[in-house]
Amino acid sequence: MIPTTPARTSFPSDAIDVAAEIGGRAHVVDLADPAAIELLPAEADILVNNAGFQHVAPLTAFPPERFALMQQVMVTAPFLLLRRTLPYMYANGWGRVVNISSVHGRRASAYKSAYVTAKHALEGLSKVTAIEGAEHGVTSNCINPGYVRTPLVEQQIRDQAAAHGIDAADVLNDVLLARSPIKRLLEPEEVAAAALWLCSPHAGYVNGASVPLDGGWGAG
Repeated sequence: MIPTTPARTSFPSDAIDVAAEIGGRAHVVDLADPAAIELLPAEADILVNNAGFQHVAPLTAFPPERFALMQQVMVTAPFLLLRRTLPYMYANGWGRVVNISSVHGRRASAYKSAYVTAKHALEGLSKVTAIEGAEHGVTSNCINPGYVRTPLVEQQIRDQAAAHGIDAADVLNDVLLARSPIKRLLEPEEVAAAALWLCSPHAGYVNGASVPLDGGWGAG
């Protein structure tokens, strides 16, 4: 498995720790740099595209360079990783591609033009991969979480609470989870469990799907 991460100068210590536990290796890459992706190993049975970051601004004020960077990391990098790893999967007659999309791959929100665009594009890329890969024993699916309890989301809650002068709990319930019937954050372990299931024998006929983990947000 090749972990995909946003552009950064240092690799999270938890990834290094997990790699050590499973006898693997954590590779440091800047996914905004196509040449860096070519340095990654191509021998992967499972590819999980999980890179992403957020920028919130109205369309009329959204920085074009920020928009382009988000597409590079969240769309072009997965495409390049697929080009690099699919030949190995095809040769072995088996492979799994799991794309961590978002509820925003199925729905839109104001002020998130780059993120929504990137996640919709990732959904399309996943479906093309599903169609092309099927005859080679490779499946490709998306997982579509709502808001997950991550440092990024927790910082968004704190920032909005400070900006609007309201309690963090009110930000969570009245802003982030306003459209979710289930009023709690999704836990990272729940997303990981869905990814694990998609790679299991039980999900061998699941292909080209988008699995919602959004608490019912997309049902409305």
